[in-house]
Amino acid sequence: MTVQGPLMRSKLFVPGSRAELLPKAVASETDAVSIDLEDAVQEARKAEARATAARFLHAAPPASSGKIMIVRVNALATAHFEPDLDAVVCPGLDLVNLPKVESADDIRTAAAALRRCESERGIGRPIGILANIESPRGLRRAAEIATADPRVVGLQLGFADLFEPLGIDRQDAAAVRQVQLAVRLAAGEAGIAAYDAAFAAVTDPAGYRREAAAARRLGYLGKSCIHPSQIAIANDVFRPSDEEIAHAQRVLDAARDAEGRGVGAFTVDGKMIDAPFVEGARAVVALARRLGLGAAQ
Repeated sequence: MTVQGPLMRSKLFVPGSRAELLPKAVASETDAVSIDLEDAVQEARKAEARATAARFLHAAPPASSGKIMIVRVNALATAHFEPDLDAVVCPGLDLVNLPKVESADDIRTAAAALRRCESERGIGRPIGILANIESPRGLRRAAEIATADPRVVGLQLGFADLFEPLGIDRQDAAAVRQVQLAVRLAAGEAGIAAYDAAFAAVTDPAGYRREAAAARRLGYLGKSCIHPSQIAIANDVFRPSDEEIAHAQRVLDAARDAEGRGVGAFTVDGKMIDAPFVEGARAVVALARRLGLGAAQ
C-alpha cells in the first residue's frame, strides 16, 4: 500500500501573533506554513493571533502561494477551539492541525465542527485534519485516531508535551526512535502519512538532520521546522536521492518483465525482490514525480 499524504517535507511553524513573519514564511522554500494559535501564543494574545490568522488566510486566494496552509488551533478542551475554527475556516485553509488528540472521539468532534463551518460558508472542498500525537494516551490510541475519520490525512509527533512531563530525555535517541516507529505504524494502519516533530535546538543543525534522517528511514514524509534555517535540511533529507530513484525504477522495470514471464520473485542489483519491495519502489518513484525530479515511467 503506497501511503499518500500532503507533500510536506518541511512545515514551518509561525506564531499567529507575529503577523510580520507570515509573508516571509510564504516566500520561503517550505512546503507548508503552519500558523500557530496554540503553544506559541500567550493566553492574553489568543484573540489577536486568531484575528491575524483569519485576515491572512482570507486575503490570500486559495493555492496562490503554492504552499499548504495549516492552522494549529487550540485543543478541543479549551475555550479557544470553536472561536479558532470560526475564524480560520475558509477556502484558503488546507489543514487544521489538531493538538492534544487522545481519542477517536476527539477526531470525530473536530470533523463535525469542520463540516458545520464548511456548510455554513459553502466550502465544497473538505479541510483535512493533521492530528498531533503528544500524550501517553494519544500514543496508545494512535491507530484509532488515525482511522477515526477520512479527514485525517496524517499523524504528527509532538515530543515536548509527550516527554517533558514524564522526565524523558528528549536527546535519548532510543526513546525518540521507539515513539517514531509506533506513530509511523499507527499511521500505516490507516494508510496515511506520518510527520516528525519539531526540534527545538535551532543552533544544532546536525542534530536536526540526524533526527530527520532517522524519521525518513522509518517512512516519515517530513518534519516540522521552528526556524527558517531548518527548512533546507528537511527538504533535502525527505527527498529521494538520485540513486534511490534509479534503483526503484530498475525494480519496476524488472517487475514488469517478471510479470510477463509469470515470475513472482526476481533479483535487482543482487537483491531478491518480491511484492513488498515492488510496492516500496512504486512509492519512491511516485514521490519523485510529485517533487518533479524527473523519475522515469
